[in-house]
Amino acid sequence: MARKKTKRKSPAPRPLMGTLRARLRGTPAVVAAVDLGSNSFHLLVAQTQNGTLHVLDRLQEMVRIGGGLDAHNRLMPAARARALACLARFGQRLRGLPRGSVRAVGTNTLRRLSNPGAFLAAAERALGYPIEIIAGREEARLIYQGMAQSRPDDGQRRLVVDIGGGSTELIVGEGREPLVMESLHMGCVNLSQAHFTDGVITAKGMRRAETAARLELQPVETQFRRGWEVAIGTSGTIRAVRGVLRAEGWTDGAITRAALARLREALIATRHVEDIDLAGLNPQRAPVFPGGVAILGAVFEALGIERMQVADGALREGLLHDLVGRFTAHDVRAQTVSAVGARFRSDSAQAERVARTAAHCFKQVARAWALDKEAGQMLDWAARLHEIGLTVAHNQYHKHGAYVVEKADLPGFSWQEQQQLAMLIRGHRRKFPLEVFEAMPLASRPAAQRLCVLLRLAVLLHRARHDIELRGPRLRAEKRALSVRFARGWLRQHPLTQADLEQEAAWLKAAGFRLDFG
Repeated sequence: MARKKTKRKSPAPRPLMGTLRARLRGTPAVVAAVDLGSNSFHLLVAQTQNGTLHVLDRLQEMVRIGGGLDAHNRLMPAARARALACLARFGQRLRGLPRGSVRAVGTNTLRRLSNPGAFLAAAERALGYPIEIIAGREEARLIYQGMAQSRPDDGQRRLVVDIGGGSTELIVGEGREPLVMESLHMGCVNLSQAHFTDGVITAKGMRRAETAARLELQPVETQFRRGWEVAIGTSGTIRAVRGVLRAEGWTDGAITRAALARLREALIATRHVEDIDLAGLNPQRAPVFPGGVAILGAVFEALGIERMQVADGALREGLLHDLVGRFTAHDVRAQTVSAVGARFRSDSAQAERVARTAAHCFKQVARAWALDKEAGQMLDWAARLHEIGLTVAHNQYHKHGAYVVEKADLPGFSWQEQQQLAMLIRGHRRKFPLEVFEAMPLASRPAAQRLCVLLRLAVLLHRARHDIELRGPRLRAEKRALSVRFARGWLRQHPLTQADLEQEAAWLKAAGFRLDFG
């Protein structure tokens, strides 16, 4: 099979979606976003200059992994090979960029994989950088951010629609803040496969596809039908529709209900995707174009849209701005942790005590235990959320808190980050749960377990729930051992803490760790 050519554009650097004023040093000179979509993989590289992002390079390939899943949601060999080959080419372009300056995310199809770990390990080797899986509402949030950075704020409340290969995102927002977000399990790939079998386009098939889309929209129709003033579309399908309507002379640039109806009839008249001959349509998109048009028509009908503008910015641009925010004072994850703590009425004073002591311990062992800055952030967030399960019940509250963090929509967090945060909360007390960490990739387990040991120690030292003078402690770490030393006489003055440390040493010994204290 001939290798697909990478669609490449290398425009002169230009401003990208607004400005970002760096408040802290250390923002990379070049940042990149990789979007592993169900239909296409995209790479966007930009330069950070004087607080502004400038596009340096764009790469795009139609990989269609959304159509490469079997009945058990396993990625079939041909689709897997296409994906890895594409990521290897992207990896060559990214080679040399610092690890933290590249953010790669997978969306609907990777969310559906029955065993994502196996594919992610190979994909990360091919790309050369970590790949995160993001939830549908996190995808919606990033799409809105990318859109908002691409357009001036006109003061209007906006409905944003993004039709991808495997999912459709709906967002209502104002300014740069999304207010309502939803991700629906329908996209141009899966709808085209289901209703335009073997590429055949009929009026009956189009009606069935539109009905299927309306059924997906029905639960959220009331929520998104009102409360906005302007409709905006983003990403591949909607931009392709706009391109065809404009090239055919059926619209002045926006997508109207009348022009969309004309496109619908033109598709039905072609009878087969191989015979689609519409001006402005990339032939590679033709096989999934009818499904995308059916979804867009259903969205117009269900939400009462008459006219839709089209934005340049979407998920990839949102990823870049979110990434740069992590180097400034705008890490959304920190805001999310604060909001979750407040929502579950966590004792903020106790959370601060534990977080402060955990950070003190972390600094002393970070090098010996090979723990990086991201690990330190994860420990801080776990310390601030470790008691949220008390809102449910005191009995086994660590399990309740872990469940909340694992299952909730946490803006800014990837699926893997939520899993790790939940594991730390689950393991912060009682028996050390080695089995919980087995869900992590083998290479990531030691660091996660070491963070859990530090969190357990910080929680233990603040059992009294009031400010105490710790006078230390001083820590020294080895591979699976931790030595903790307090000021002379301190443990004699705190016999309950000494008893807790003895019990902790026994629990850690059963998990293969050695805790030495004195």
